[in-house]
Amino acid sequence: AFSEMLAWASAQIHCQFHASENRVALPPSDGSKHDVQAENETVFVPNRGERGQCILSTPPKILFCDLRLDPGESKSYSYCETLPVDGPPSFRGQSVKYVYKLTIGCQRVNSPIKLLRVPFRVLVLHGLKDYQFPQDEAVAPSNPFLEEEEGLKKDSRLADLATELLMVATSRRSLHLYNISNTRGKVGTFCVFKTVYKIGEDVIGTFNFSEGDIPCLQFSVSLQTEESIQEEFQRRRGQPVSFTMHARHQESCLHTAQSSFSLPIPLSSTPGFTTNIVSLKWRLHFEFVTSGESAGTCLVRGSQSEAVTWTGVEQMEVDTFSWDLPIKVLPTNPILASYVSQFSSSNSITI
Repeated sequence: AFSEMLAWASAQIHCQFHASENRVALPPSDGSKHDVQAENETVFVPNRGERGQCILSTPPKILFCDLRLDPGESKSYSYCETLPVDGPPSFRGQSVKYVYKLTIGCQRVNSPIKLLRVPFRVLVLHGLKDYQFPQDEAVAPSNPFLEEEEGLKKDSRLADLATELLMVATSRRSLHLYNISNTRGKVGTFCVFKTVYKIGEDVIGTFNFSEGDIPCLQFSVSLQTEESIQEEFQRRRGQPVSFTMHARHQESCLHTAQSSFSLPIPLSSTPGFTTNIVSLKWRLHFEFVTSGESAGTCLVRGSQSEAVTWTGVEQMEVDTFSWDLPIKVLPTNPILASYVSQFSSSNSITI
């Protein structure tokens, strides 16, 4: 039955960095810079109480001040912010994590601050920072049926440019042939038409075993990411690299002339990137099982009668070897990336 008085509300975006203490040795933080205001509950600190380090933050924006609401009355406010182009992408790895959050802080009069944190995903496309827009605005892409402000026009052009750069980089096709061989001879050939992909695409490759000298019994292809810590931040000298498998194809291929595979790149995965602490790279990991004998000895005759039955041998001498093919994975259109979670969500804060 009484009107409510809110002192203020503010919004800010920050990127929180988490590191595994067993794998990453971060430099000691400067303890001399003690922020007294951070301990005050009346000061807006978006990352208060969170683990890790805040490596990136935007200037806070005030949504309102001294807002009085009568019973049944509501007010709505919009918030818009531009992210720095040199920030890392959202990433949850085995050694480090980069998490972006939008923090809304609101305070009732004579009450402590309440915070609402909304996590969101950031995709980074390298190469846009140094791009120079054409001086002739007449040739720049625009919509003649809409009247756009200069800032919105530049943002839309930047989004169109990013989409165009992705299309150009991932649509180039050229034949890549690789000979598969071990110490005893040639096993076959592998063919792929491109090595640059967007997240959400399928990695397609073909094998040709018809020209091989060594019979291949089985092969497997794994789509993996390689997460490596920069040498100066490694906890132990020469510590192993962390691998994560996203898709796998395995097939028995004895007496098979040709075969193929298709591995989808998950929309929820992170494109390759490099920071001063960690680097993430993509690769195709191949494993081949070859016979130590000729192809004719892989079958035995089960009967001497007129009805001949051929069966596989119970034991065989085999050789195994592996091979890694680096590939490049770029971001995709944010609209496509958002298909991972198509349901709409709402967040609320109780003050």
